[in-house]
Amino acid sequence: MENVVIRPILEKDNVAVAEVIRSVLMDLGAPKVGTAYADKALYSMYENYNIPKATYFVAEKEGKIIGCAGVAQLDNYEGNVCELQKMYFLEEARGKGLGSKMIDVCIAKAREYGFDKCYLETMPYMDGAQKLYKKTGFKYIDAPMGDTGHYSCPVYMLLDL
Repeated sequence: MENVVIRPILEKDNVAVAEVIRSVLMDLGAPKVGTAYADKALYSMYENYNIPKATYFVAEKEGKIIGCAGVAQLDNYEGNVCELQKMYFLEEARGKGLGSKMIDVCIAKAREYGFDKCYLETMPYMDGAQKLYKKTGFKYIDAPMGDTGHYSCPVYMLLDL
């Protein structure tokens, strides 16, 4: 996509990011409970990622946030594993290679932070996302790692960094 900038989140982006995430989840028919939709952090993403070894990125086109994703230490897990978190794109941004660019930025940041592995959870019917994750090198695993609180996301994947 032309004229798209991928950059770290700013505090002023909080509301727009929350709206993108909720909009995409609603479009995809995802449950509101047990997914990112219900996360307490949704309207304070800047603050939640303003910690060591965590970064949240936005994809912005002509002043509008059209996608987002981040990496941070996997919650409630002993080990040097990060999680690819809250990667969502508005309909207008899907299928144009932006997801691939965003995941590359996130994985590069995870490697920069020195993580050994990157974990993610997704929904079974998010075929496009799973195709991208597999292309990136993620492999399916049988059980969740850590405790993200996203019990409605029963597909688990892991990438060796």
